[in-house]
Parts: sequence; C-alpha cells; structure tokens
Amino acid sequence: MRKTLLQSSFLSVLCLLLALMAQGQRARNPIIYADVPDVAMIRVGDTYYMSSTTMHMSPGLPIMKSKDLVNWQLVNYAYATLDSLNELNLTNGKSTYGRGSWASSLRFHKGLYYVTTFSQTTGKTYIYTTRNLEKGPWETHSFKPSLHDHSLFFEEDGRVYMIYGGGKLRMVELKADLSGVKEGTDQVLIENASAPAGPHINLPAEGSQLFKVNGKYYLFNIVWPKEGMRTVLVHRADKITGPYEGKVVLQDKGVAQGGLIDTPDGKWYAYMFRDFGAVGRIPYLVPVQWKDGWPVLGTNGKVPEELSLPASKGLIPGIVASDEFARKKGEPALPLVWQWNHNPDHALWSVTKRKGYLRLTNGPITSDFLLARNTLTQRTIGPESTGSTLLDLSHMKEGDFAGLSLLQKMYGLVGVKYEKGVKYIVMVSAQSGSPVEEERVPLHQKTVYLKAECDFKERRDVVGFYYCLDGKSWKKIGKPLKMAYTLPHFMGYRFGLFSYATKTPGGYVDFDYFRLHPKIFESKE
Repeated sequence: MRKTLLQSSFLSVLCLLLALMAQGQRARNPIIYADVPDVAMIRVGDTYYMSSTTMHMSPGLPIMKSKDLVNWQLVNYAYATLDSLNELNLTNGKSTYGRGSWASSLRFHKGLYYVTTFSQTTGKTYIYTTRNLEKGPWETHSFKPSLHDHSLFFEEDGRVYMIYGGGKLRMVELKADLSGVKEGTDQVLIENASAPAGPHINLPAEGSQLFKVNGKYYLFNIVWPKEGMRTVLVHRADKITGPYEGKVVLQDKGVAQGGLIDTPDGKWYAYMFRDFGAVGRIPYLVPVQWKDGWPVLGTNGKVPEELSLPASKGLIPGIVASDEFARKKGEPALPLVWQWNHNPDHALWSVTKRKGYLRLTNGPITSDFLLARNTLTQRTIGPESTGSTLLDLSHMKEGDFAGLSLLQKMYGLVGVKYEKGVKYIVMVSAQSGSPVEEERVPLHQKTVYLKAECDFKERRDVVGFYYCLDGKSWKKIGKPLKMAYTLPHFMGYRFGLFSYATKTPGGYVDFDYFRLHPKIFESKE
C-alpha cells in the first residue's frame, strides 16, 4: 500500500514537473509585461513589426521587431523629435505630459512602410514613410487637423483613407502626396459605433484599426460601457463606405484596443493591451477563429493565459537593458531602450567627455523635477524590476540635485542635493501630488550608489529606495512609494537618470552605469 502511495506521489510530482516544463515552452500573457500601449502591427513575410505610443518621450513612435509574435526588440523610432515647441521642449514653464503623440497606425504598401500618428500638442496628423523600417531614412508629412485615433488604409483602387474619431466615426480620403485631406471627402462612416455595447457608455468607441480579410472590411474599436470593462467591438462591411454592422467580440479582463495579425502558417491572433496599474498598459495576444464571416476572439470568450507560441526569452535586452555607457567605435551614443523625457538639449549630455560614463550637465534653472530637461528614461518591467546606478558627484554646484527617479506624476526620487556647501542623500516622494522630502542623510564622499526596487505583483505597485556608500551594504532611505498610474501622465512608471540646477547652471554629474534586473534583489553592486 505504501509503495502504491509512493508511486502515485512520484507520478503526481513527475506530471507536475512535466506540466511546468511544458508551460516553460509556451508563451504566456501578457506577452510584454511593460508599458507598450496602443499597439499597431503588421507582418511582412515572416517578420512582424509593431509600433506603439510613447507620448512626451523623445525619440518617439517606437518600432519593434519579432519573428514569433512574442519576443520583441526595439529597432527604430519614427522621429527624433515630434516638433519644437515650448511644451515639447520643457521650456518657459510648459510641458506636454500625457499628450505628445498618441496611437499610431502601421502599414506596408508597395514596398513602402507607413507609420502615422497624431498630436493634441501640435494639432497635427503625421505620416512617416521609409523603405527600410529598421534603418530609415524617414520622410515626414504633416498636416492639420489632428485626426484622433486614426487608421490608415490603402484601397485596391489606389485611394488612401483615414478612419478616425470617437463614438461617431468618420472617414477622409488623403491627397496622393499625403500632404493633407482631400477637400470634400470627410464623411460619417458609423453614426454611433458604441451602440453594440449598449446605451450607457463611459468611453465612446475609438482606437480604430481597419482590416480587409477575404473581401470584407473589419473595423476594430475599443469601448467602455458604464459599470463594465474595456470591450472590443468589430464592425464589418462589404464596402469601405459601409453600411457597417457591429458586435461585441471580447469582454474579458479589460483586454482591448488593437487589431488582427496572421501568421505565415495561417493562424490568426488579435493584439490588444490591458491597463495594469503602475507598470502601464501591457500587450496581450488573443487567438482568433473565423465563424460565419466574423472573427471570434479568445478561448470560449476568454483571454487565455497560455498561447501556442514560443516562450518569452524575457524583455532584456530587447525592450529594456542595462547600460555601462562604454561605447565602441560605430556604436550609437545611446541604445534604443533609452528615451528622453520631452525633447533633450543635446548640448547638455555626453557619453564621450568621460569614457564609460553618461554626463548630464545642468542647464536652465528650475525647482521642479517635472520641468527639468534631459531626464533619461526607460521602462520599468513587471512583475518585478530593480534599477541601480553609481554617481560621481565631484562637479556639482550649489543647489544641484541629481540621482535616480521613478517618473510619473506621483514620482519618487533618490538622489543627492548640494546645499550650503554640504551634500545630502535624499528621498523625495510626490505620492501626495506634491514633492515631499522624506529623509536626508549627509554625504561625505564624492560617489554614491543608488537603487530603486519595484514590485508590480498583483498590482501591489510599490517601490523602495536605497543608497550604498561602499558597494556592499544597501540602506533604505525614506519610505516606499505607492505608485499610481495617472491620466495626466498617461504612462507607466519609468526609471530615470536626472540632474538639474536650482541656483546656478553648469554643474554636472557622471553616471557610471545603469543596471536593470528583472527582479528585486539584495546583492553586491
């Protein structure tokens, strides 16, 4: 009897291990546990490309590449800077948090790639074209007005359209040279696109993405019914001008907004995202079957945890990465994982003035971290992530503040302030909506290690801050920051390296490295 129990127990354990091994060989949702919202996707041959929203960051409109729909790598940006305005440059007390450029559309047509976006900040619609999506160069077209959440579409007769709007969806035809909208072509496409989700709506249907499959037109939208969740709608028609009939195709976990992608072997998926607290809006893949001419999303109407796709190899270094700031000849000054908070002042940063270091030099005086130029950022990742750095503070000036940030409206900072001839390690929390210095410790040396540990598990959304003087022992400082995704910034939390002057410009700090780990750790630097 005991032997039978032992055999049964052994078999149970073996089955569990085999199941875990099988799980490890399959992709799991979310496919990217980081802020990659408003996804647009295409397949060219056996290669997938994806664009996303990064709003007030520069460079902007990121392009990612994959061979399997799961493992993605940043390969380019459509623009270095969207435009040059006070709001985009963080000058004259202005900013454009939560705006900048929004949801993009991505197409490949007759050998040319098209990536489009729109901006509330500038009031324009932008079209970027290139023959090489990974290397450029790009040609830029822009025009007014700003067409909200538009979908670019090339018709077989050579005409080019954009579908845009919210609730009442509209369509325009573009001029052949993409310089603007053809006069007299603006028309209502669907009077009330939200209707299939019911009469009571928080967020009217938006996020349009149009596809043509087997001769029919399929328009994907997101809608948010009151007392419900973000929901996927699809309208279909036999002609691009309609009439369109619509239905709810997915309502699970709030996974919504996106479109269709097929694989070379004929499988179909819907790419979507999910609001997931402070880490941001994270991408999901949902299997699609076709029934009676409609896409049927999910497994029995649900978003599956597992997918019949290769397992993820992790987000490092394709989406985020450590950086030792050591550059070989021919390498870019900054890897693509980095983005500046708003437009940078290129005269005030360098990776060549001191080999193996990022130097941030302080320009215009400000007392507001959110108005400080040249904060260099990259995404946090879930379910855990740790960012750490080592600073040389030898050349700070009175009133300077430099360190490591977690950027959002309710930000957290750990850094060094230079006040009245004394340097202090400080932790600042803006959890209340305004910055509060939670703790300060006198610093009597020229270097300091800083670290931030982020816990996004089950939306715990807490980050702790630390400093180290000897490269061995970490000490907590201040109190944990309860992170919160806020609409004024409309972006998941980002690690940031910052330095700014509150009294005199010209001081600088050198960052030896930035190291990112996909977990919370207690180890030596």
